[in-house]
Amino acid sequence: MESGKKQPKIIVFTSPTCSWCNAVKRYLRENHMSFRDVDVSRDAEAARDLARSGHRGVPVVLINNRPVVGFNKPEINRLLGIRG
Repeated sequence: MESGKKQPKIIVFTSPTCSWCNAVKRYLRENHMSFRDVDVSRDAEAARDLARSGHRGVPVVLINNRPVVGFNKPEINRLLGIRG
């Protein structure tokens, strides 16, 4: 993220056995991004909300309310202004 920019609101919907979920969380940490981790296996309401939005699997990353399905690094980079 370029300096001087406000930290985006990031929510990552995950499950404990999802290797792509762990990869996306690791990537965000490596890029010094704060995020809220929502485990849909433990949060039934979040799982229902995710399903109602049309997303059936994890990870789903919401960046300022824009969904990124899966570990789509180019799209995450674009939305967060990460060069790479």
